[in-house]
Amino acid sequence: MVFRKLPGVSASGMGLRLSQKFVFLLFLSGLVTLCFGALFFLPDSVRLKRIFLSKTETQPATVGSGSENDAHEHLKRPREQQEHPRGMTSAKGETSTKLKSQSRKPQISHHEATERERLVGGRAQEELTLSRSNTESTSEKETSSDHVANTDTFSYKAFQRCLLKQPLGREHGKPSDPRTNERREKVKEMMKFAWDNYKRYAWGKNELRPLTKNGHIGNMFGGLRGASVIDSLDTLYIMGLMEEYNDAKEWVQNSLDLNSNGEASLFEVNIRYVGGLLSAYYLTGEEVFKSKAMELGEKLLPAFNTPTGIPRGVINLGSGTSWSWGWASAGSSILAEFGTLHLEFVHLTELSNNPIYREKVINIRKLLNKIEKPHGLYPNFLSPVSGNWVQHHVSIGGLGDSFYEYLIKSYLMSDKTDDDAKAMYYSALEAIEANLVQKSPGGLTYMAEWRGGILDHKMGHLACFSGGMIGIGADDGAPEKRQHYLDLAAEITHTCHESYTRSATKLGPEAFRFDSGAEATATRLSDRYYILRPEVIESYMYMWRLTHDPKYREWGWEAVEALEEHCRVESGFSGIRDVYTVTVSHDNMQQSFFLSETLKYLYLLFSDDDLLPLEDWVFNTEAHPLPVVRKSCLQDEETQDKTASK
Repeated sequence: MVFRKLPGVSASGMGLRLSQKFVFLLFLSGLVTLCFGALFFLPDSVRLKRIFLSKTETQPATVGSGSENDAHEHLKRPREQQEHPRGMTSAKGETSTKLKSQSRKPQISHHEATERERLVGGRAQEELTLSRSNTESTSEKETSSDHVANTDTFSYKAFQRCLLKQPLGREHGKPSDPRTNERREKVKEMMKFAWDNYKRYAWGKNELRPLTKNGHIGNMFGGLRGASVIDSLDTLYIMGLMEEYNDAKEWVQNSLDLNSNGEASLFEVNIRYVGGLLSAYYLTGEEVFKSKAMELGEKLLPAFNTPTGIPRGVINLGSGTSWSWGWASAGSSILAEFGTLHLEFVHLTELSNNPIYREKVINIRKLLNKIEKPHGLYPNFLSPVSGNWVQHHVSIGGLGDSFYEYLIKSYLMSDKTDDDAKAMYYSALEAIEANLVQKSPGGLTYMAEWRGGILDHKMGHLACFSGGMIGIGADDGAPEKRQHYLDLAAEITHTCHESYTRSATKLGPEAFRFDSGAEATATRLSDRYYILRPEVIESYMYMWRLTHDPKYREWGWEAVEALEEHCRVESGFSGIRDVYTVTVSHDNMQQSFFLSETLKYLYLLFSDDDLLPLEDWVFNTEAHPLPVVRKSCLQDEETQDKTASK
């Protein structure tokens, strides 16, 4: 712009105007500097920073992935304040994995375990941070990203009033029968013994090595520590071990560091850490458990950054980069891993009122409903890129198990309103009965595995959870099939009990076969070990609650005696390498799931049914109890609370 001297304006007048402009520009530049500075220092400025700061290299987001595009849509939504999958032990005492995906706690070869040890990350992805803002609540079935959330709407007191019964019963579930109570007290003593030795020799580590009296960290949790602490919180609480529980709570408050930058199993972190923290919150109302669960749940979201929205199995909790297990076929995701997120993610949405968590798991269901299923069955390997099955291997044990468990439990946890989960479960169960359920020449009912139409007459210890699963779903299928399902559940549980009684130690092997004349017996050396697994005892507990047949308590007591005789050592409990010899060789590992699942299910087996009643609670696949979501009741109670507060 050219400035011209206007008529009648003196030089001195022009100078005055320039001075005024200088002051104004100085003021304006200060204001801009102040606003720009606030951009970087105000706590909720993360999104704006991204406009001005260069990003780290990210994985490409694709349409329909529920990934970065999708996640950025939800960045305005609230954020709460703040080794191997699944512990399978080799003959050398090294922990490989307990994917409850081999899932439920998978069976894997030593080569596969070594491959998991070597997994390394790809590119860094920008960390997803959900900023705080006021948003609307969503209904149980709403998944639209147009809904926003309000973190203050969840009321713990309203939740408590919506329970049908007190969580710990009238007398903490104490049975009236003195003999049964003595057995329950014995299980409580076992828990205290296992915990005390963990605290003495492995405090803050993930698991105890009881023979060498030291801790084990492993690489399964991506740098997170204290798996045994988190897994034990609810067990200690329901057993009334309050001094031990308070020690665990203090550790979570002061020492649980979620700012790790390691490579974690999405599945294991979800079922153990997120599930354990959620359960501890719902049982106690302690806000620290809620905030930690929400913080950790947020860190898992980038695993869904795939073209299909099917999450990959491994995630770097710091960078958000995710990838598939090196041993998984063609970079596939595992059915029992991506299918075992629903319970926890629904509760993350309930607590935060942020629909993104529910949307992620509903998207998985939509894809599974859309693709063709061979003979109605769900194979264990699915490509997160194409959304197609990679192999036609079907198993109710490792790699597949907890997917089916979460279908029926999602229905039950929704207060029986999740009709999609119900339909998927009973359709899958019909296909399983038609293709996998077999009867041995000796009259034992078992679940075979299916490999592209060829049956493998093997049943894993992991598959023994299915007796309890079929039992708890018996009432909600076709009425005329109720007794059929209860009979099937009892038959499978009986078969799994036989795998225990036919061993020298009265503990069951990792897998047992029904071929070449063998029945419910491990015929391969690699299948003869026992690593303190809970699945058989889990089915005993459910079948006791459903039938009150005293044999289930007797079978549970047989397991207690066997654990005491063969697995209890000087400084804890250890798995054994061969269940068919009484001269046992220990594997030197007290698995965290022994404290979370095995001992909890035994304690519940010898308790009255009003301790964590099944009308109010479902157990995640790590035995962490999560409450039934009664949406209409919660909304009514919260409305009354708000009205009363006014």
